[in-house]
Amino acid sequence: MALMPKRVKHRKVHRGRIRGCATRGNSVAFGEWGLQALEPAWISAKTIEAGRIACTRNAPGAKVYIRMFPHKPITSRPAETRMGKGKGEPEFWAAVIKPGTILFELGGCTEDDARKAFNRVAHKMPVRTRLVQRRHV
Repeated sequence: MALMPKRVKHRKVHRGRIRGCATRGNSVAFGEWGLQALEPAWISAKTIEAGRIACTRNAPGAKVYIRMFPHKPITSRPAETRMGKGKGEPEFWAAVIKPGTILFELGGCTEDDARKAFNRVAHKMPVRTRLVQRRHV
């Protein structure tokens, strides 16, 4: 089942634009290894679910943390519809990703397992990514 909010204040939102780099959610907080986005994008709930499945299958026994959530409803109009008649209906939910955001985290696995799993996940993501390690203070 794809992720989506239980309830929202507004059913439709403006598209907006993604500016700047992530100031929050840009460091590994829960696991040992993280997959960091290097480009801005919208990532749909289906894509997030595909990444989660790829991660759990390729790193068995590891704990997977999903660090993004699709809060933004993306609307579209039916094909071959005339201008006017208002905004389209919500088609899917997307997470707004800024450069530097940690998308997924893995805990309880080796670097090789994390690299293999995140390589599979990265192929499903619409952004360039890199593997990052948790900083121990």
